[in-house]
Order: sequence, then structure tokens, then C-alpha cells
Amino acid sequence: MTNRFPLFFALAASTALSACNLAPKYSRPAPAIPAALPQGGVYPAAATDAPDISKVGWRDFFTDDRLRRVIQLGLDNNQDLRLAAANVLQARAQYRAQRADLFPAIGVSGTGTYTNTAQFAASAGGALGGAGVQDVQNFSVSGGITSYEIDLFGRVRNLSRAAQEQYFASSEAQRATRVSLIGEIASAWLTLASDREQLAIAQNTLKAFEQSLELTRAQFRIGTASELESRQAETSYESARNDVATAQTRIAQDINALQLLTGATVAPELLPESLGDAKATIDALPGNVPSEVLLRRPDVLQAEHQLIAQNANIGAARAAFFPSISLTSTVGSIASTIGKLFGSGTDTYTVSPTASLNIFNFGKNQANLDYSKASRDAAVATYQKTIQTAFREVADAMAQRGTIDEQLRAQSARANAAEVAAKLSDARYRAGVDSFLTVLDSQRSAYAAEQSLVTTRLTRASNLVTLYRTLGGGLD
Repeated sequence: MTNRFPLFFALAASTALSACNLAPKYSRPAPAIPAALPQGGVYPAAATDAPDISKVGWRDFFTDDRLRRVIQLGLDNNQDLRLAAANVLQARAQYRAQRADLFPAIGVSGTGTYTNTAQFAASAGGALGGAGVQDVQNFSVSGGITSYEIDLFGRVRNLSRAAQEQYFASSEAQRATRVSLIGEIASAWLTLASDREQLAIAQNTLKAFEQSLELTRAQFRIGTASELESRQAETSYESARNDVATAQTRIAQDINALQLLTGATVAPELLPESLGDAKATIDALPGNVPSEVLLRRPDVLQAEHQLIAQNANIGAARAAFFPSISLTSTVGSIASTIGKLFGSGTDTYTVSPTASLNIFNFGKNQANLDYSKASRDAAVATYQKTIQTAFREVADAMAQRGTIDEQLRAQSARANAAEVAAKLSDARYRAGVDSFLTVLDSQRSAYAAEQSLVTTRLTRASNLVTLYRTLGGGLD
């Protein structure tokens, strides 16, 4: 059926003509950060055998089975993660809808028309005679391109590219949310362990201060101790009692925070009792880390995809200055009966190209182009700032990592010395050598040293989690 060739010719011609792209050529901006992360001074020495933390899966990085199970609980139930997943599905659907405009919309339609017409016959002498009735019917069927924009200047392709990059950006946002969630759950779990250990220290100290208070009150009653000593012992006791109540509140809040992060109730057997000396993570220290590793962070990749999308939007805005050409084309058949509808001699076709161009629209096209360029510039600034923020986060974590072991050794030595001093002071007091005020001061110092030691242990454990998160963290 040779009269159908115009349809295929129109399709081929539109495909050949759709070759112009007015979007600027994309070039990744050079990161406005040093080529390598800081070294020397407080920063740790490079470790040649250290693994690349960004490639270590979280199941391998976290070594405590309870913590691994809590993290998995969060990955299965966290609402922020579900929201990020829904955003990905939305972006993918929008991309598919936008991409469909690259292709012709194909449709088919059929119609039937029935007309009843009265006919009157003339009698002898010119008068009207009897009336007759004639039925007229027509049937048609057609199919083809119902709408198609010939993308001469790349408007539709650039809108599709922008939607695709937004989809990629939402996928990276989901990965960033996942990495952040893993780090937040681990930090909350470690904080709970630290606060429970702080509670145990406060409770032990409360018992010690209670014994001292009972002793000084008894001595005050018999006249061997002053009221001042009794009141000072009472002050230390009440302070420790307040610390116990405060620690209990923090523990309850820690559990609430952990359950919010996981999106479910965490079983008691999965919660830590104390921080202690146990390690919840591998002791991985990154070596010479080039700053390029930051370009693999999900939030950096997200910012770059958004930048590429804005670059494509400039091409779409530029294309609006040129004519828009659309095409409809159909082939079909027309006949007086359904039986003859697909017979020879009933074929028909239509080809209807349309071109339109806004001559004057009060600067709307220019304003849209200016907006697209400004959005691209904003995306460049966002991309650069995201990299700079990533650099600062990693540098800060490595600076702390370089000195935290020395801090831990110093705090351990301080706690040991304070404990020995408290025991010696108590013995000297009972022997009548030192005053009770010296005993109280030694007990307070030992209590503060124990608290600081636990805090430093938490800092060290959290620092490794922070390094894992800021370097991109493996997700498998």
C-alpha cells in the first residue's frame, strides 16, 4: 500500500533532523580543595596496610554482632530511609514520563456514521408525491502518530536528560541517607553504652559517699567530727545522687533515640551494658588518602548530578527561542460498509506538520534562560561547598584520630592515679594523718577521672564511626 509511505518518511525525516543540542558542554568543576588530605603534626602517620574504609562493608566494619543486628533493624524500618526510597521511585517515574516525549504517541481510532435522510418524489402536475427514506452510513478506521514534537533543537532531549540526572541524584541521596543512618545508629548505640557505664560509676560513687556521710554523721554526734565535715560529706552524696538520676534520664532518652533511628522496638538483649574496652569496629586507620576519594561520597555525587541536570535545563531554555515543530500523521481506511473497510481503494492518510514560534512574549524566554543559568551557577556553588564540607569533616576526624590514643593513655593513667590517691587518702584519714576534707577531695577527683575516661573511650569509638561515615562508608 504505497500511499502509507509518507508516514514512514515523516518519521525518518524527524529522526534525522533531531540532532541539534544547545546545552553547554558539561565539564566537572575542579574541586576547590587541596589535592590531598592534611598530613603531619596532629594528623596520624600514613598506614600502608590500612584498608580503604570507603570500600569496607558495614557488616565487616562493625564487629559487635548486637550492633550489626540493630543496624540491620534500622535499615529495614527507618522512616527517613523509606522516604528516600519513595523519592527515588518518584524521580524514576518522572524521568520515564519525560523520556516518553522523545517518542511519537501512537493511537488508533474508529468511527461509524449513520444518517437517515427523507426523500420526496414529484407527482404529475408538479405536486409533491409520496416521501421515501434513505439510510447513509460511513465507517472509518485510522491509526498513526497522534502527537510528536520534532526535537530539532534538543529541547525534549535536554528535559529528559535533566529528569534522568535528578533521578540519579535521588538515588545518591538515598545512598547518603543510608550511610548517615548507619553512622547515627552506631553512634547512638555507643552513646547508650557510655551512659550506662557512667551510671554504674555514679552508683558506685554514691555508695562510697553514702558510707562517708554515715561515718561523719556518727562522728559528729559523738563530737569527733565537725558539722562542716558532715555537711561537706552530705554535699558530695547529694551531688552523686543527682548524677545517678541524670544518667538514668539520659539512658532512657538514648533508648528512645535508638528506637526512633531504627523505626522499631530494640530488644533489650541487643542493647550494650557498658562501653568498657571492647571494640565495636575494626581499628581501621586510612593511609595516604587523596582528596579525590571524596568525589565518591554519595552527597558529592548527588550534587554533581543536580549540576548536570541544571546544565541540561539551559539547553532546553535556549531551544525555546527557536520554532517548535510538531507532527501528526495517520493512515486508515474509509468505506460505506464494515465489510469493505479493509478492501482495496479505501486507504487514506494524513500528514499534518505544524510550526510555531513566539514573536514577542515580553521577555519570558530570556527570563527562563537567565533563571536556568543562575540555577546552574547555584548548583556549581553547591557542588563545591559539598566537597569542601566533606574535606573539612574528614580532616577534622583525622585530626582527632591522630591524638585520641594519646588522650586515652593520659586519661587511663589519670584515673589509675586518682584511684590510688583516693585509697591512700582514706587510709591516712583513718590513721589520723589527713583530714576528712582531703578524703572528699580525693574521692571527687577519682570520680571525675573515671567519668572522663569513659567519655574519652566514647570519643575514640565514635571517631572511627565518623571516619567511616565521612569517607563514604561501604554499604554492602
